[in-house]
Amino acid sequence: MFKRLAWILAIAFALAAGSGGNADAAAIYTVKKGDTLYTIGKAHGVSVLSIKKANRMPSDTIYPGQRLVLPPSLTAEEMDLLARLVHAEAKGEPYAGKVAVATVVLNRLDHPDFPKTVKGIIYAKTGGHYAFTPVANGTINEPADESSKRAVKEAIAFRGMGQGSLYFYNPKTSTSKWIFSRTATITIGNHRFAK
Repeated sequence: MFKRLAWILAIAFALAAGSGGNADAAAIYTVKKGDTLYTIGKAHGVSVLSIKKANRMPSDTIYPGQRLVLPPSLTAEEMDLLARLVHAEAKGEPYAGKVAVATVVLNRLDHPDFPKTVKGIIYAKTGGHYAFTPVANGTINEPADESSKRAVKEAIAFRGMGQGSLYFYNPKTSTSKWIFSRTATITIGNHRFAK
């Protein structure tokens, strides 16, 4: 009886959760042997933290047969746009650098000083110039490679658990004094990340 009630409540929560304006409604996922919150999040484009929050989980412990509410995340269109940005910005960079570029956009999405949509962030202008070079030069329109798509899914799964980077730049080519004033978080390949 308790399992049936829990299942009904989970479905009701999923139906009531709505889309939050960004993605499809929440779904229910049944945990399989070998699953982790990370693998579930990566496969479904949902952050580990949002899974834990939606299911009121005090730890990362899950078990086969457990039903989890998967909250809404980015739409397929948003994931594609983000992957195209990663592809254009981090072409030739290490995989970790691709994940970090995607993470910058997600961190901006969660920050009050930036637009509230992936598209708004990617196409934002600062001082009359696009924030991201691929938007200005048109390479944002090139299809993303598989590595960039994987990097976006990984960044989404780890959303909210990084160092809070909001910017990245190439210290060898950047001429902005302002960007050098930001606190560096990590350097990966040719990019320095900062907040």
